[in-house]
Amino acid sequence: MSELPTINTATAIWLHGLGADGHDFEPVVQMLNLPHIKFILPHAPYLPVTLNNGYEMRAWYDIFGLQPDSPQDEAGINQMQATINNMIEAEIARGIPSQRILIAGFSQGGAMALHTATRFDQPLAGVLALSTYLPLKNQLKEKQHPANKHLPIWMAHGRHDTVITLATAQSSKQTLEAAGYEVEWHEYEMPHSVCEEEINDIRDFLLRILPAQA
Repeated sequence: MSELPTINTATAIWLHGLGADGHDFEPVVQMLNLPHIKFILPHAPYLPVTLNNGYEMRAWYDIFGLQPDSPQDEAGINQMQATINNMIEAEIARGIPSQRILIAGFSQGGAMALHTATRFDQPLAGVLALSTYLPLKNQLKEKQHPANKHLPIWMAHGRHDTVITLATAQSSKQTLEAAGYEVEWHEYEMPHSVCEEEINDIRDFLLRILPAQA
């Protein structure tokens, strides 16, 4: 796990994408330049990924396919949710209020961020969901926790993403909105990646929901 040390009054737990690691978004965190926020960049475990012929790579859960009707690794997703819950609880235990804790993620990490935050039993500051989708979305209305009914959700996607299509992300947005969430939606002229304009918009969002405290 990578942690960028700060004297902080807020925490962001940032989950990387499939096959990457916690160092992947360190340059982005440096560009954000928000020293009052502690960024925790955990490494996913190595797992055999069915989509990639069982090849072992860092993954938050197994992926069987990228189609809307592909089966999903429910057990793996829920197991990793418990792990992320523990990270949140550790920050709360050291004195950071849950309302000052945000979960962010890119691609598969963003899927875990959305899944975990909507089910967490204490109110969180928000979710940053980049180039991603909502897993197990048919369970959302049953499993969402009322503590995060008004969770700020910031979603962004590239118009030229061929890994997770724009339509897939938009479908997840619609599912979240149907469940009562307000989703701040952004699109960029990019593939399955991040861009400078997006990073600037992320910084604005973080300053809005996690402002520096005296």
